[in-house]
Amino acid sequence: MQPTIIAQIVVSGSLIGLIYALIAYGFQLTYATSKSINFGQGELVMLSTLFSLSLLNWGLSYWLMLPLGMLFGIALGLFVERTAVRLALAQNSEGWILMTIILGLFFFSSAENIWGRDDHPFPSPFATDPISFLGIDITCQEITLASGVFVIMGLIELLMNKTLLGKAFAAVATDRDAAQLMGISARRIIMLSYGLSGLVSALAGILVAPITTAGPTMASTLILKAFSVAVVAGLDSGFGIVVIGMLLGALENLASFYIGSGWREVPGLVLLILALALRPAGIFGKAIVRKV
Repeated sequence: MQPTIIAQIVVSGSLIGLIYALIAYGFQLTYATSKSINFGQGELVMLSTLFSLSLLNWGLSYWLMLPLGMLFGIALGLFVERTAVRLALAQNSEGWILMTIILGLFFFSSAENIWGRDDHPFPSPFATDPISFLGIDITCQEITLASGVFVIMGLIELLMNKTLLGKAFAAVATDRDAAQLMGISARRIIMLSYGLSGLVSALAGILVAPITTAGPTMASTLILKAFSVAVVAGLDSGFGIVVIGMLLGALENLASFYIGSGWREVPGLVLLILALALRPAGIFGKAIVRKV
């Protein structure tokens, strides 16, 4: 088999893997500040995408739809924090697990009733003709996908590392109680993390929908793979999720090509099992030291 064919399979899979990484980044943002995860994250991806599609159908341009769709994602993230997470955290309980699942089911049912159960094509302003580079074809949509993932993650990382708000975020992530004693509002920082999580979820859906489709079930597979990426990489490594996301996407394409499409999901499950068995903190995560 020609090396260019293998390279094409790997590159195409790696680019889709960036979407897994972006959704997994949303998991990292909320876990850092509150040690909680939105198990309805896939529904945020799906709802934001369908809302954005409606904006396009109403005649809005793609470039106006993009910020409005991300704002809608932020609003959904804040809604999840307020209704499903805040009370549980205040009571130091794990109730947010069940609440986020229930809220996700509510979002899914609402989407089916509003937009129907069918998948819909998502228009894109970019040309579908591939660009050839060293024998590898890459479409403008794939380039846009990669650019969007790196830009939004880069901007959030700059916010976290170069601003006072980012220092407050880090303080809450390190020790929530100590941060509050220093005058930092942990509640507002947790709200920020859920808002940013909703933003990256919305962007992930908008970027991937032109390549796949938009529908109530569009994120059911994406979210499982993103969760696998977050666990395998570690819930505190932004660099790690990009590496693992691209690796998983490439392995899925290779498994589908060499073994069959029915084996496409196997690499993610194998990586998840190995990570949980051998390194629960994740490949790039920090080992947890418990004082006794």
